[in-house]
Amino acid sequence: MLIERYIAYLRDVRRYSPRTQALYADALKDFAEWAGGEMDLIPSRIREYEAHLIDKGFKARTVHLHLSALSGLCNFLVKSGELQSNPVRTVRRPKMEKRLPEYYTANTMEAYLEATQADAGQETLDLLLQLGPADKTAVELYRRRLRRLIISLLYGTGIRRAELIGLEVGSIDPARNTLHVHGKGDKMREIPLILSLSQEISLYLQAASSMTGGPRPSDAPLFVTEKGRPLYPEYVDRAVKAELQDREGISGRKSPHVLRHSLATALLDRGADLNAIKEMLGHESLAATEVYTHNSIERLKAQYINAHPRAKNQDSHD
Repeated sequence: MLIERYIAYLRDVRRYSPRTQALYADALKDFAEWAGGEMDLIPSRIREYEAHLIDKGFKARTVHLHLSALSGLCNFLVKSGELQSNPVRTVRRPKMEKRLPEYYTANTMEAYLEATQADAGQETLDLLLQLGPADKTAVELYRRRLRRLIISLLYGTGIRRAELIGLEVGSIDPARNTLHVHGKGDKMREIPLILSLSQEISLYLQAASSMTGGPRPSDAPLFVTEKGRPLYPEYVDRAVKAELQDREGISGRKSPHVLRHSLATALLDRGADLNAIKEMLGHESLAATEVYTHNSIERLKAQYINAHPRAKNQDSHD
């Protein structure tokens, strides 16, 4: 079937994430169902489908997703010679409201890391090793250490959730304090680790070895549950929510991606080069990284309006 062929192409050739594959598959199946089982890839039908989505109350971002899935399919068919041109390119898409990335402030994240330092420290590791993997207290100490490291690594490196899950023991180079990440499009990149994060990983590996019964090979998953099972997306999401819930100064969504945004914003605020941030985050284009500059500009505008001696009275003079 056409949709299955295209999703297999996204998986095997383009190396799209499982989440993106699922989103595109759902969008294409929705179009096929609306079209009565036929993939009518002509401009008039696609415009009708867009109107159908808007009438159903879908937001502009969701409509864009559906059209992007159709456009990708059409490009796939053009490359294979099954379609002469991409009809989606002739369809005008609804205007999307720009949404600034959410982020947690550097001070807020520093407060969290200081408050949970004991969970990552040597003393709790010594207690865990002394108690042994069968002890309930040791299990709880390990879970807290694991959740804390998930936060530390997501915020400390800006990697994606899928990249974190895909890390192996051998992804860490303790001699050089670097992390090797297998990113989107099957691309590898190297990320520097600050010394404290590198040390935290080292202590975690000792705890993981204790819980799983011995040293772990370099190709073993870096992050595992107390039973030695690899992590999965929902586990990471729950860990982030559990750690950041009810923390002072942390509001809005509690998600791995917000931690990624938080690092990018903090680096930019401290003068890091935009191209360096792009390489660290694994963005394909600089445009994807430039979105973080809007956060800094908006904050600067707010501070300017609040501090400028004439800004507060500006409206009354207009």
